[in-house]
Amino acid sequence: MKNLDEAHTAFDIMRTRVLQALHQNHWTSIAITSPTAGCGKTAVGLNLAFSMANRRDCRTVLVDLDLRRPRVGAALGTRNPSAVVDFLKGHKSLEETFFRYGDNLAIACNSQPERLAAELLQSPDTARALQSVKEKLAPDAMLFDLPPMLANDDVIAFLPNVDCAILVVEAEVSTAAEIDLCERELSQKTNVLGVVLNKCRFTPDKYGY
Repeated sequence: MKNLDEAHTAFDIMRTRVLQALHQNHWTSIAITSPTAGCGKTAVGLNLAFSMANRRDCRTVLVDLDLRRPRVGAALGTRNPSAVVDFLKGHKSLEETFFRYGDNLAIACNSQPERLAAELLQSPDTARALQSVKEKLAPDAMLFDLPPMLANDDVIAFLPNVDCAILVVEAEVSTAAEIDLCERELSQKTNVLGVVLNKCRFTPDKYGY
């Protein structure tokens, strides 16, 4: 198991590479998904968001759009978070939905599962709501925690709203066939920023560092 310093270093390296890609391509929005449940996409999204927010010049937004099984609020220990589905439907304001961590990180959790998730994710209301986030918060990076790709059609429904995607796979669990299928489907709808191998038991030699 990686120690805390190794984990911080890994996410800081990931942050730098992601932000460089966003800057070079004039992108801001990133979908984070996985082939199946349990790969750790929510943990990756949260750690990446906090690492980005450590850069004082990087305004970061994280939105829990795993609408059937929301996890961001629970991971943060947030009590009674507002439902992001109400914001997407226009029933709640941005100020009522997003809460701030530090000076430059805003997070929207979700407190209730949504049965018609795919329909909501591809609705014009959702597109308008997300545009309001861009206009009011002016983020340098918007991270969307999405469901696993092979569980339903939610991810495919939402991908037209983002500039790029990160696929989180679980070492020794995710199969080559699953990864290949997800990469191909992602590349048909958006730009594939990269694949994150999570929960790997092995690390490279440190070469004295």
